[in-house]
Amino acid sequence: MDVKMNKIETNVVEFEIKVEAEKFTAAINKAYRKNLKKFNVPGFRKGKVPMYIVKQYYGVGILLEDAVNFAIDESYPEVLKENNIKPVDYPEIEVKEVGEGKDLVYTAKVTTYPEVTLGEYKGLEVKKPVYEVTEEDVQKQVEASQKKNARVETKEDGTVEDGNIAVIDFKGFIDGVAFEGGEGKDFSLEIGSKTFIGDFEEQLVGAKVGDKKEVKVTFPENYGRDELNGKEALFEVTVKEVKVNELPEIDDEFAKEISEFDTIAEYKEDLKKKMQESNDAKAEREFEEAVINAAVDNATVEIPEVMVTKEVESMIKDFEQRLKYQGLDLKQYYEYTGSSEEKMKEYMKENAEKKVKTDLVLEKITETENLEVSDEELKAKATELASMYGAKEPEKMVDMIVKAQAEMLKSQIRMEKTIKMMTESVKAN
Repeated sequence: MDVKMNKIETNVVEFEIKVEAEKFTAAINKAYRKNLKKFNVPGFRKGKVPMYIVKQYYGVGILLEDAVNFAIDESYPEVLKENNIKPVDYPEIEVKEVGEGKDLVYTAKVTTYPEVTLGEYKGLEVKKPVYEVTEEDVQKQVEASQKKNARVETKEDGTVEDGNIAVIDFKGFIDGVAFEGGEGKDFSLEIGSKTFIGDFEEQLVGAKVGDKKEVKVTFPENYGRDELNGKEALFEVTVKEVKVNELPEIDDEFAKEISEFDTIAEYKEDLKKKMQESNDAKAEREFEEAVINAAVDNATVEIPEVMVTKEVESMIKDFEQRLKYQGLDLKQYYEYTGSSEEKMKEYMKENAEKKVKTDLVLEKITETENLEVSDEELKAKATELASMYGAKEPEKMVDMIVKAQAEMLKSQIRMEKTIKMMTESVKAN
């Protein structure tokens, strides 16, 4: 096999590959065997037509497409390996010369993984955030629990007040024309929750059951629907019922009802502890992210556009999957928000570029550090996965995971060890 490599641009190379006639003949024979049962020639049973008869009856051209594919599938990976090329995507193939008894000549243009030039990634100066839980934070959580456990009672007399729940029918109009999505019946609206735009809720304060009110609001410029952005709207609203939240007293009895504690003091202490644990975990995540971002900023890499495109496509698929859990699809989302596939791709591009660069830099650091993974660490990671699966026979599941996913797990462990090494080396400030 004769190979010539030409660097076309940064991260793009083109190979001209010549597969010798002898090897291409073997590929033709392989194509013949693959398609043998498809050939139907008078006087021969299916699967029994000799090759020379196939050529006479159909022409050798019927075998060439498969033969070319077989030859490329065999030669191209070998070329990549010999030239130490790691491709980003499938190559652009162009056949230059092909024929029975001749050399196969083709070109393969491929985008390669970019070179990453690392800057400082150890001993970085990054400040770790601290989030202390205050008594006010705890009180807000207690009040949230109080509100969650409130009894909703119908307000027989009086008017709509801030904090009440107004059950309403409403219909919205723009320039006298009703618009899609602007109508609702028996909608429970908590006054002051800012569920509706502008001062919609405030305009209902003072209304009584049975009242019909006209509420005027203006949609935000960036509301997300072209036909509504920045438009003035008139809503016809009927107040059908007014409800009020009857809040329980925050005392020891309340603590007993909503928790395993006997006193409100114990409940608050446990709440504070859990909130602090959550805050500490948040601070750790942000610190780790800041360390990684600093290392990425110090590195130099020219990212191929195809890598960004593939990452954007992956992000859209993930988003589409999340929408399915909500009973929606992308088409409905685009219609509801006034967006489009093109707008979404453009919106996601910056984050995709950042993720691709981050992944490349971390991979390079991991490769540079060459951290080892012990059998104990591998088994511990497999055990962690087995527990997530809720395996009935954990030991068997662990062995199966190790055998089937050893390399993936090792790669994950190395990455975790790399990030830990980076964060532990941070200079105190």
